[in-house]
Amino acid sequence: MNHGPDDGTLDGLGSEELALRTMLHQAVGGIQPTDAVLDHLRRAVPARRARKRHAAIGLAAAALFIGTAVPALLHVSNVTGAASDPSVIAGHGSATDGDKGTSKGPDGGESTSGGNSGTVKDKPTSTPSGGANDPNKGSGSGSTTGSSNQTNTPQTPATCDASQLGSASGSVGAPDAGGAVYGTFRVVNVSSASCTVGGSGTVSPLAQGAADSSKIGTADHTAGDAAGGLPDPGLSVSGLVLAPGAAYTVQFAWVPSETCPTTGTGSDGGTTGGGSTESPAPTPSESTDSSTTTSTGGDTGTTPQLLTEDGTADGSVAVTYTAEGGSPTVTATVSNACAGTVYRTGVMAENA
Repeated sequence: MNHGPDDGTLDGLGSEELALRTMLHQAVGGIQPTDAVLDHLRRAVPARRARKRHAAIGLAAAALFIGTAVPALLHVSNVTGAASDPSVIAGHGSATDGDKGTSKGPDGGESTSGGNSGTVKDKPTSTPSGGANDPNKGSGSGSTTGSSNQTNTPQTPATCDASQLGSASGSVGAPDAGGAVYGTFRVVNVSSASCTVGGSGTVSPLAQGAADSSKIGTADHTAGDAAGGLPDPGLSVSGLVLAPGAAYTVQFAWVPSETCPTTGTGSDGGTTGGGSTESPAPTPSESTDSSTTTSTGGDTGTTPQLLTEDGTADGSVAVTYTAEGGSPTVTATVSNACAGTVYRTGVMAENA
């Protein structure tokens, strides 16, 4: 509470305040400084000022170090591949106040640090918000792009249907020394688009004339079987892609187990069976047509199936191939064939 000069009190103080003032004066009135106080103050004041000055300098140095080192460490941590060399990291981490020099950046350029700014002069290395790597990172962005392209594999063309396969043909060769006959079926992609062969199709023999259907069978070609002239089974391909105009083949072999029966006229007018002199076999026909002749003689055994000069029953085997889609169908006929096994391969590229 303030009092004016007319209150009659000293310096405008009330009686209570004046009494308190007097008591405080009396309490410290007997205190006298010693002779060493002045010397103490002369030493303490400069020392206190020096401590404040050192503290301020330390804070400034710490702030400068943080402003210089943190961006450099962030830059090094974002470097991948060859740029993560420990020597580069050490170079960035050693930049301090008052230092100003150059060091190689991750892209082969130069970066400078030091001075009062505490900044690193280099190309930006932060990753954009879109998630893509910075193009300035060199090998890092290149490896990411490469792995992305590898995942974009082309789709397999659709399975060939009956309308895409055609121009089928079948052929057979001459018998070898053991009587085996080898042949080939060929099917072409006649469409304007690529397609995938869905399966190996079916191969079925049909006995004609004197041939005995109960003695004719089929088997898939395997390594070491009787059809040694067929290609290696490993050349067969599943899911073969045919470009327009390209073809695939399925090969087969007829391996006889018996010769066709021979006929002869005895003195009693009946027929007798028996062997006869062998002669070279004719070239088998590729035609699908054949005549039917009934055999009245007996079988002659398991000798190689070769045509005799006279009296041999006319027998043949029509080997038919049907593509997986049910079309096309093609037939090749093996002449002078009555008993044996048809071995077949899978789908093979035409040049296999």
